[in-house]
Amino acid sequence: MVLAAGLGNRMRPLTDTRPKPLVEVNGKALVDHVLDRLEAADIREAVVNVHHHADMLEAHLATRTAPPHLHISDERGELLETGGGIKKALHLFHGEPFIAINADTIWIEGVHPNLKRLAEGFDPETMDALLLVAGTASSIGYEGKGDFLMDAHGRLSWRGERLISPFVYAGACVLKPELFADAPEGPFSLTRIFNAAIERQRLYGLRLEGVWMHVGTPGAIPAAEEAIRRSSD
Repeated sequence: MVLAAGLGNRMRPLTDTRPKPLVEVNGKALVDHVLDRLEAADIREAVVNVHHHADMLEAHLATRTAPPHLHISDERGELLETGGGIKKALHLFHGEPFIAINADTIWIEGVHPNLKRLAEGFDPETMDALLLVAGTASSIGYEGKGDFLMDAHGRLSWRGERLISPFVYAGACVLKPELFADAPEGPFSLTRIFNAAIERQRLYGLRLEGVWMHVGTPGAIPAAEEAIRRSSD
């Protein structure tokens, strides 16, 4: 599931005329960075939800000929946020665990492709969700306090209100459909789903190999492009 329906308010003025997934970094739309990662991970089918400038995003996606094969989940009528958007499309996953990934998440790979590591690392016997997390100190363009603490077994918990944590959610995860059983209709955040997994002590993290880049504002794009150029030298 590629989450591509957000308004991209922090990326204005670029998102006044296009959806955030079509903002380019290093000459390529953010959503194409994500879809290329899915192709490299041998994922053959994906759902993309659309809302903001939906026609423009659909037209762009229609030009892609490489895998994965894309299904559109139309949210033109109501923006459902990350959790609600997934719940609307849940029937397309046939009751199986699936990868959810933000359409604007971008990273430089390490030795092993991260989405393959994420899929292979998911253990449905012990996990309801496995999140890809990046080190706050080593990420480019990120200036927050982090999201999670991780114990010796890889279980995640939220950082305390006044704490600084070493891990930030890198925008990709594996989820069990069962996590959405008690979720409401309409808009809600994935935070609700993560909370449910934490309560059951079944939210786990996998540290990203490579470098994660937080491209949240127009000013963050040059730093990400410079990092990509350095990595290819």
